[in-house]
Amino acid sequence: MSMHRRRLLSYASAATLLASTGLASRARAAAGEKFTVLLDWFVNPDHAPLFVAKYIGAFDRAGLDVDLIAPTDPDLPPRLLAAGKVDAALSYQTELYLLADQGLPVIRTGTLINKPLNTLTALSGRGIKTLADFKGKKIGYSVAGVEEALISAMLGSVGLKLTDVTLVNVNFAVVTALMSHEVDGVIGTYRTFEDIQLKQAGLDPIIFIPEDHGVPPSDELIIMSNKAGVSNPALPKFLSAVKEGANYLVKNVDPMWDKFASDQPSLNNKLNEASWHALPDSFAQDPFYLDKTRYTTYRDFMLKAGLIKKALPLDSYAVELKA
Repeated sequence: MSMHRRRLLSYASAATLLASTGLASRARAAAGEKFTVLLDWFVNPDHAPLFVAKYIGAFDRAGLDVDLIAPTDPDLPPRLLAAGKVDAALSYQTELYLLADQGLPVIRTGTLINKPLNTLTALSGRGIKTLADFKGKKIGYSVAGVEEALISAMLGSVGLKLTDVTLVNVNFAVVTALMSHEVDGVIGTYRTFEDIQLKQAGLDPIIFIPEDHGVPPSDELIIMSNKAGVSNPALPKFLSAVKEGANYLVKNVDPMWDKFASDQPSLNNKLNEASWHALPDSFAQDPFYLDKTRYTTYRDFMLKAGLIKKALPLDSYAVELKA
């Protein structure tokens, strides 16, 4: 899920997980070259192109035996990747700059979701119809830093400052905090998940889109590699298979949901089904493509917000590979 649902773990913890799950093995499987991918969090509809690629045999045709691994904690993927223990990991464009700023040897090599999904959400009947109505209100957030920068930019687009609202750390329980009237609005809801969840609960969410209110657009979910692994010939094969999965999904949403729901029975419910059907237009039809302007613009946004210390050159944290 979102980069905001995170806890920090040490490299020692990462190594412990690696040993316990057997990810350290890099042997080639009989079915093809072993290629291990750490997801950003638990399996969910955001990962659809990866699973569809597997279902339709795209990975097999590419000569790859792909393992899609859900981490025990969302902080682990980039750190295991930085340690050279896996071939690829899912992360977020917004997090990429923080990792690069810390000097971790990771780099964006592909995109899975090329549209922002995050929203600032309120509920109707609470006196909020426009962003300006948040003045004097409470806004819930989960993690200081990026979320505060998003709120600040959005409020700034209507002449407000952070001091005009009260920020409340809701400890990741954004939906609960909103529904219980603990806060008047929350940042960190996804337009393809929590906002749908609120509607399914019979509520009427008032949704504010960050990129419509002062926040530059970003890729929601990206594929990262270790810098030392960028030349791995299996990587473009993997991305080509993901492209095949994303394109197949657009034309076969219903049957692929049936397969996914059967494959992941714990996710077979109305919310995940609705999320699955809401996502196809957000998946990158060309995972290779790198929007250079988007990446440098968001870098400058992060720098201005004080979230990173320096404006690194684009090719030090993001590259566009050839198929």
